[in-house]
Amino acid sequence: MRRTVLWPAAALAAALALGACHRHHGPHDHPGPHGPHVSAATLSELPTPLPSPYDQGATADVVNARIDAAFARASAGGKRVIVDLGGNWCGWCRTLVGVMELPEVKPFIDANFEVVPVDVTSAKGHIDLNSQVLKRFDVANVEGVPWLVVADASGHVLASTDAITDDAHQTPQAMVDWLAQWAKTPAAS
Repeated sequence: MRRTVLWPAAALAAALALGACHRHHGPHDHPGPHGPHVSAATLSELPTPLPSPYDQGATADVVNARIDAAFARASAGGKRVIVDLGGNWCGWCRTLVGVMELPEVKPFIDANFEVVPVDVTSAKGHIDLNSQVLKRFDVANVEGVPWLVVADASGHVLASTDAITDDAHQTPQAMVDWLAQWAKTPAAS
């Protein structure tokens, strides 16, 4: 009997703890608009091999120049910037890029964002590369990768989070819908 009484309290505590772990740091706490329809219903349906987008040999100067160029293009094109912090060893990082490169998603991404992949990990679990990027965007603690910094063209950070691959975003459509909340232009129906 006592176990039955404690179970609801334990379940509530666990749910609250999980919710706190996946909260993103932006003004939108609820899912936003929907992105374009994604034909792949599950991650296992993505084309393989998955991309390896992170330039492991890029110097800090090269990375900074890529980010600066992305902001210049975003300003000229009325877009936002996604700084994608991750590493090629990370399956979720490569999966996210695979979703963004799907033929039905890529035009939406290209129309709304300038995406800059930045390698921040030399080995699984070690955030030890390109610390100047973390400082630039005031990222104090990367809790998991991919970590996305979404900013407007002026550099104002709109979101800084790993929520793109949390428990609520484990399908290609959910990932695209998460990105869509940060797009300036809604997806065509």
